Amino acid sequence: MNNENYPVITKSVPTFYFIGVTTGKSSIMKVFPLWMKVLGREEVVMEGVDCKIHGDPEAYRTAVAQIKYDPLSRGALVTTHKIDLLTAARDMFDYLDPYAMITGEVSCISKLEGRLEGHAKDPITSGASLDAIIEPGYFAKTHGDVLCFGAGGSGVATLLHLINKKDKGDRPKKFTFVNRSQGRLDHAKEMVGGLKTDIEIEYICNSDPLINDKIMQKFPPYSIIINATGMGKDTPGSPITWEGKFPMNSISWEFNYRGELDFLHQSLAQVESRKVKVEDGWLY
Repeated sequence: MNNENYPVITKSVPTFYFIGVTTGKSSIMKVFPLWMKVLGREEVVMEGVDCKIHGDPEAYRTAVAQIKYDPLSRGALVTTHKIDLLTAARDMFDYLDPYAMITGEVSCISKLEGRLEGHAKDPITSGASLDAIIEPGYFAKTHGDVLCFGAGGSGVATLLHLINKKDKGDRPKKFTFVNRSQGRLDHAKEMVGGLKTDIEIEYICNSDPLINDKIMQKFPPYSIIINATGMGKDTPGSPITWEGKFPMNSISWEFNYRGELDFLHQSLAQVESRKVKVEDGWLY
């Protein structure tokens, strides 16, 4: 395949892309130039590429082709579309790192010596974030479990990080995914199927917030409740209702860092009554 198949634009300056949904609203568009200044690479600019959620595979292939075939297109950060992009454009990559192979997603696209490379960084970044939230041996001490609303790349990466924990006390007994569509659950199950783990993993397909309230209510104290759905940022709302009760002394982790952040506000409303510890997406 060559670039004649796609409308590749020849850039006049080094360009790094941000492939997302509403990239113009992201703070990274303001922060990126500051990073480049610190790194002494002020000539590199960032350009947003907005794609629809679960969009047309050709849109993902076109975005990847731009990076692959234009010499001054250096690479990309990918959010929201990490799984869909790789599914659509896997054949266009010359190299995928081990995490990308395991998770079936890419969050970082780079070029090295003419090769187009895909990397999955979420197992590293989400893992480092989780380690900053909880102390060593947390699950042995508290007997809490993990409930993750959303079975996309960031949720799967969090599970992968926990599976790889060597100390049993750093692994929960149970990790539950709740996702609105079956496809993401099937992908997560396929990924975990090739790994050895003593964590009990449950997969629930549900889109009704009232049912999610009931699911969450069954979790033991000190559990970690995660919003990895994109709701509150990419799409409106929250996976739970305002009547949903967080487990006592639980940790609520909102992966989103901007938007309406309904889940975050629902969590904050229970800091006093349910002793909920709240973390947001800026930590991630």
